[in-house]
Amino acid sequence: MPAPETDNPFAPTEHEARKDRTTAIMRSVFLAMSAALIIPMLWIIGIIFVKGWPALSWEYLTENPLRGGASGGIWGPLIGTFYLTVLCLLIVAPVGILSGIYLNEYAPDNRFTRAIMIAVTSLAGVPSIVHALFGLGAFVAAMKMDKSLFVAAATLAVMTLPVIITSTREALAAVPRNFREACWNLGATRWQTIRTIVLPNSISGILTGVILVVARAAGETAPIMLTGAVASMWVEDSGWAKFTPYRLDEQFMAMAMHLNSIARDVPGMPIHMKFGSALVLLLLILTINSAAVLLRLRLRRGKRW
Repeated sequence: MPAPETDNPFAPTEHEARKDRTTAIMRSVFLAMSAALIIPMLWIIGIIFVKGWPALSWEYLTENPLRGGASGGIWGPLIGTFYLTVLCLLIVAPVGILSGIYLNEYAPDNRFTRAIMIAVTSLAGVPSIVHALFGLGAFVAAMKMDKSLFVAAATLAVMTLPVIITSTREALAAVPRNFREACWNLGATRWQTIRTIVLPNSISGILTGVILVVARAAGETAPIMLTGAVASMWVEDSGWAKFTPYRLDEQFMAMAMHLNSIARDVPGMPIHMKFGSALVLLLLILTINSAAVLLRLRLRRGKRW
């Protein structure tokens, strides 16, 4: 007589099968949530590209706005946004990175340090209009500074400082403590360890915060509207002066302010020029972010763990 059939000893148990079903359901839920976020974003970007592409030309990028932005190009706001972003990074990056190094490597773990971190985290959630009022009150009213490119960049630096500090602390904390202890055992000082071991192995994480700062600084309107940006002004459009149209103590034009102005205040504005300005701002942010991401990936390959 044939031997009686026995159960497959390698078949999943009821508990394992239930875990697999739960995993599959949750994977589908998370996929649907991701699609619900990504698909509308791609749809919006697609609309901007389709409606803004007809406006793009060399003349549109290199000529200054005319008639309050109703005609001409966007050179003045474009170069103003570039200077604003670079100046903001020059202010916030050293301060934020050094603050993150101190809080993670030097500061004692006590109530005062924890209070500082709570304040930094809370500051990251403050609306941009509050930062705009702070810049107006602190730099313009209290320090008696004129509304200018520097004041706008300083206001954006204050607004983006928590991002740099938080990303720096997280990147430094991700470096294994064994690296530090090995250096200390060899006689290296704390700063030598940070400079030669910790920072090179955390620079890719720090750049994450820099990428976020670039995107936010280039796209904010409220902080610069109250501290130095104007909707329209005359700028030099010939020679070397075309590439240096603004001084630090002068007001300036920026893409976010320009887009806000032509979308609300310029009657009869062609729709393709509105979307063209939005497309240029989007491409500017994507270009800077892409360069930063490529640099971060290149630096990440040098990690030793």
